[in-house]
Amino acid sequence: MNFAIVVAALLLLMYIAYRGYSVILFAPVCALLAVLFTDPAYVLPMFSGIFMEKMVGFVKLYFPVFLLGAIFGKVIELSGFSRSIVAAVIRLVGRERAMLSIVIVCALLTYGGVSLFVVVFAVYPFAAEMFRQSDIPKRLIPGTIALGAFTFTMDSLPGTPQIQNIIPTTFFKTNTWAAPWLGTIGAIFILLVGMAYLTWRRNAARTAGEGYGGGHVNEPEYAQEGKLANAFVALLPLVAVGVMNKIFTLAIPQYFGAKFTVALPGHPLTVDVAPNVGIWAVEGALLIGICLVTAFAFKEVSTKFAEGSKSAVAGALLAAMNTATEYGFGGIIAALPGFAVIAGAMKVIPNPLVNEAVTVTSLAGITGSASGGMSIALAAMSDTFIQAANAAHIPLEVLHRIAAMASGGMDTLPHNGAVITLLAVTGLTHRTSYKDIFAVTVIKTTAVFVAIGAYYLFGIV
Repeated sequence: MNFAIVVAALLLLMYIAYRGYSVILFAPVCALLAVLFTDPAYVLPMFSGIFMEKMVGFVKLYFPVFLLGAIFGKVIELSGFSRSIVAAVIRLVGRERAMLSIVIVCALLTYGGVSLFVVVFAVYPFAAEMFRQSDIPKRLIPGTIALGAFTFTMDSLPGTPQIQNIIPTTFFKTNTWAAPWLGTIGAIFILLVGMAYLTWRRNAARTAGEGYGGGHVNEPEYAQEGKLANAFVALLPLVAVGVMNKIFTLAIPQYFGAKFTVALPGHPLTVDVAPNVGIWAVEGALLIGICLVTAFAFKEVSTKFAEGSKSAVAGALLAAMNTATEYGFGGIIAALPGFAVIAGAMKVIPNPLVNEAVTVTSLAGITGSASGGMSIALAAMSDTFIQAANAAHIPLEVLHRIAAMASGGMDTLPHNGAVITLLAVTGLTHRTSYKDIFAVTVIKTTAVFVAIGAYYLFGIV
């Protein structure tokens, strides 16, 4: 019964998200219905003690990143830099490779350390422009961005600074470069198969006579007149965000140390620096990116910034709250008895790598969060994974890479915060565009087992 309650809550939320209803409203409803059927007395305590704590904690940590990311994307749009980048890329690779261009841009940003949420805000304006000029259906933009930002650079490629590649280091005592060959094999598989799928979808739409379409919502503003900015100048803020994020990541711990005390009179404040390094680094990098865009295109940005910033703030609020409520939902589900049943059932899979992959990707799917699902899975079962791996003489680096890749597999179900944010930013719906995101999800999940097969067939790490 407890298992059925958890599954029913998950399926209900997925259905509601797919139908286009607000997850901000229905995520707590679905979570608390599960609590109600478990024990009615738990509803109010778990709402205040788990759901609200998780939701508010997420907003506290990440809302500035959402806000700065939205403003960064907006000033890139208002400055006309998006059109300049689009024009340069089209000249370089041709209109028929517009999808590949967007995937590459997303990949470079995420591998450079830019949050995938920030990438969505930053890339969408010129993705929309490129798709419009190339007459590719707008509904294919989410799948294209998902392939570039949510897959191989998030957790497959060795050294990626994304959180999904960092969490396993604390459990397996590895580093972010663990199992580089397996990660690279998985990344190549995702890129090749993912691009083949998107190309097939593009060709099918063209055969049917479907173009970019009209009547869309949340369309970027296009300055149709005037000279385009220099493409290198337009690219500089995007590159600067990635570079400065890396610099700040290295410099902040050296400057502040492990803890930093603010000597306020009567109110000393001590902050643990390590948990905040990644967030502070991204925020600082985004501020520099915004300043660079404004400096290079002050006239264009200043004349439209008042109205543009309002829409950016509204988008950031919506995206942050969507994801925060998902985080609260995952916290409730993870605390229910039915979740323990699911976690325990995973232990019966004999092969240690397959066991780990299925467990991590399943829990990521249930919680709707790659990092959240992996954290829960490894906190509960990492010792079991390590013992099984040692018995089978499997290096812990392989455990690291499989766990990281699996976390980004089935996490992108309809209720995933990144999926909801992506669709909200692009002005599209689950009904029109989730099919392609799910296809990318299946490809990403398959890549985990390709990497496992490569290890057993060739013994490479």
